[in-house]
Amino acid sequence: MSYKERLINSIEQNFIFNNKPINRFKINETYIEKNNQTKVEQLNQLKNQINSIQNCNLKDSSKNLILGDGNLDSAIMIIGEAPGSDEVKNDKTFQGEVGTLLEKMLLAINIKRKNIYSSYAINFRPPEDRKPTPQEIKRYSVFVKKHILIIDPKIVILFGSTAMESVIASNKRISNERGIWKEIILKNKTYPIMVTFNPSYLIRFPENKKFSWEDLKKIKQKILDLKIQI
Repeated sequence: MSYKERLINSIEQNFIFNNKPINRFKINETYIEKNNQTKVEQLNQLKNQINSIQNCNLKDSSKNLILGDGNLDSAIMIIGEAPGSDEVKNDKTFQGEVGTLLEKMLLAINIKRKNIYSSYAINFRPPEDRKPTPQEIKRYSVFVKKHILIIDPKIVILFGSTAMESVIASNKRISNERGIWKEIILKNKTYPIMVTFNPSYLIRFPENKKFSWEDLKKIKQKILDLKIQI
């Protein structure tokens, strides 16, 4: 045994010397797989918690719960307002014309839809697609924040006033809140937040797309500043 090995072993008895190189790539793959499994389990628990809500008109009038989909390890999480008929039919977020516009918005800043994670502030389709009440938004905000903690993104994008009210508890006009970086602290961790118009709103009022483009450029710059690979 060499002098260096004797010295190390005198300090720490658990060192193992091996001439074979460590396969660090394999170790990282195992870690990622384990991390994904943990997130899947946590999301299943969250879904069960939401499904256990009692005396809720939103839940009672909806056919199924739309939790979220996409890349569980994405650095970007988007939160919409609530699912509609297309989402309930396909059991996925942001479908139909709304989904097509969302994809175009993301591609405008070189982000592919498959590389992000998307969810909703309200997980059930509201009756006749009405806006959720402040009481309903507050009730579901607990689950939204748990959802953010599970995904643990670098950036959170809020689409629409319901998502804004749910996550940052603001009931101001979205036109006054959009385009300004904000922060939310969950369990001592800070998440950058950007509020912008919902794609469904932009379909009805296309003249506001110019404002969304300004917001998207700020998101792109934040991605560059944080050196996020997406």
